[in-house]
Amino acid sequence: MTDGVLIFGASRETGLEVAKLLIARGDTVAAFARPASDLAELKALEPQQIIHGDVLDPVAVDKAFATGPYRAVVCTIGAHRGQVPRPDYDGVRIIVDSIRKLDTHLPRLLLVTVIGAGDSREAVAPKVLEVLGEVIRLKTLAENYVIASGLKYVILRPGGMTSDPATGTGIRTEDHRIMGVITRADLARLVVECIDDESTNGKIYHTIDPEIEWQPPLQRGEDFEQRHRS
Repeated sequence: MTDGVLIFGASRETGLEVAKLLIARGDTVAAFARPASDLAELKALEPQQIIHGDVLDPVAVDKAFATGPYRAVVCTIGAHRGQVPRPDYDGVRIIVDSIRKLDTHLPRLLLVTVIGAGDSREAVAPKVLEVLGEVIRLKTLAENYVIASGLKYVILRPGGMTSDPATGTGIRTEDHRIMGVITRADLARLVVECIDDESTNGKIYHTIDPEIEWQPPLQRGEDFEQRHRS
């Protein structure tokens, strides 16, 4: 499989949306997913490969990269609320270490984290830190590990996310003070744009839709709402 894209987290949400866009335009796509995941939607897309494994298993991740080479790796991994262990940091660390083991043709890494990570802590409200503080801490560690790795990378930080249809008005900005909402479909489009544009290397973007005027419940100081959970 030459010059394909390997997606970690492709079985659902943003990763699945990225797979949809890439496959629709004819890209070679390999999807790494846990065997226990619901793979029905992913299988329906007919990616070139579905690689079964746990991102917290270094051997499984190494085997995934052995099916390459790949020009890009997309990582959208996360966890359901209350899930332990969370892969937000350790999974990213294992992916980075696996890429660094490759002799040649190191792929670019596109990592999706969250607004609040790294230098964007002040962009989120106290309620966000109260509820998602551990998630933000882990994603900050993940970002720092990627930045220090020496790899070519792009980091995209969404705020609140919805599974509503794409609006086409989502943007990426280097203003790390900004917070907002974006659909997963629009976030996926921005990820694919970065895959195609090597001038984005080393950049950290906040991804929001300026046309969506409401703020996430936690940003408003409220509790989670089922429909618009991050």
